[in-house]
Amino acid sequence: MFRRIYLDNSATTPVDPDVLAAMMAYLTDKFGNASSIHFFGQEAKAAVDKARHQVAGLINSRPNEIIFTSGGTEANNLAVRGLVERSADKGVRAPHIITSAIEHPAVKSVCEDLQKQGCEVTYLPVYDDGLVRIEDVRNAIRDETILISIMFANNEIGTIQPVHEIGRMVRDLRGEGKKIWFHTDAVQAAGKVSVDVEEIGCDLLSVSAHKIYAPKGVGALYVRRGVRLHSQNIGGRQERGVRGGTESVPLIAAFGTACEIAKDRLDTESLRLTAMRDRFENAVLENIPDSSVNGAIDRRLPNVSNISFRNIEGEGLLINLDMQGIAVSTGSACSSGSLEPSPVIRALGKDDELARGAIRFSFGHLNTDADVERVLDVLPTSVENLRRLNSSSSKKSAG
Repeated sequence: MFRRIYLDNSATTPVDPDVLAAMMAYLTDKFGNASSIHFFGQEAKAAVDKARHQVAGLINSRPNEIIFTSGGTEANNLAVRGLVERSADKGVRAPHIITSAIEHPAVKSVCEDLQKQGCEVTYLPVYDDGLVRIEDVRNAIRDETILISIMFANNEIGTIQPVHEIGRMVRDLRGEGKKIWFHTDAVQAAGKVSVDVEEIGCDLLSVSAHKIYAPKGVGALYVRRGVRLHSQNIGGRQERGVRGGTESVPLIAAFGTACEIAKDRLDTESLRLTAMRDRFENAVLENIPDSSVNGAIDRRLPNVSNISFRNIEGEGLLINLDMQGIAVSTGSACSSGSLEPSPVIRALGKDDELARGAIRFSFGHLNTDADVERVLDVLPTSVENLRRLNSSSSKKSAG
């Protein structure tokens, strides 16, 4: 029986043993409600406070600027919808949002929903490198613009957007009296590359636990001091009244520990994964004809490789590899089940055939060089067989 190889770490990651150990006490003996004032409650509150410091440490924020959520999707909803609704409370009519064409659905779908409620939204294009241009951001700004939401790194192709340049531009505009805020979805980036809210200059930033070896069901939104949001969860005064609901102390404790571990091994793991990814890509491009890497080669996450194989269906290759014990993805896990070509790959200007033949290989902490060798042994034959079948089917259809 073959050993299974997991190369879908952008979808989710396994829980680190140290992270699991950190949460177990709060599932058993330390079971208090963090809002209670007795010993059990204060014990739980201390765990939440510690985790708040640990999450803040990963992104260089103040602890009191961290709002715990149920994950990245809720953090994005709270940031975008919360800011727009707060502006409406202040009498802003027809607010304008600037975002990109390749945002995660957790941002893009919110913007689309807000459009139905009267918001104006500009979806900036990306170019063949998968990056937005700062000039396009600047040119899209109107008097009604209140929010720019551009992801830190794309979840399918790993490209790192010019968030630092956007942050500087927004700060300059605010210095001129414009009331514009900047949100970035850093769910894929945090723990993989340096994410520093002070260097970026963002006002809001989303992170998620299960992308950095912690359990699913917890995330956080960084809210710069002075930024006000309309709460999306009403019913309690938790998280400074911004996000009501009893805190999941075990998950929050796990998240905090994962952030601390990620910060400690950030540099060494980034170098290791970059070397692994590059060696993998070079071998694929050398040994598999009509294959190409999607997105900017020199401005992306260290662990993501998105490769298009012409004349195959990505879903077919995914299933073929899975039968051989190798787990990969055709794109965002949140869009799985869709038979449409990846909108992210199409946004790069690629044709539908290349978009349908795109596979995301995302490496993680547990992957080894032996894993890469195994995939490189299997992948060329799998692609060749699928192309042969596709060619045969095309001939029969033509006949």
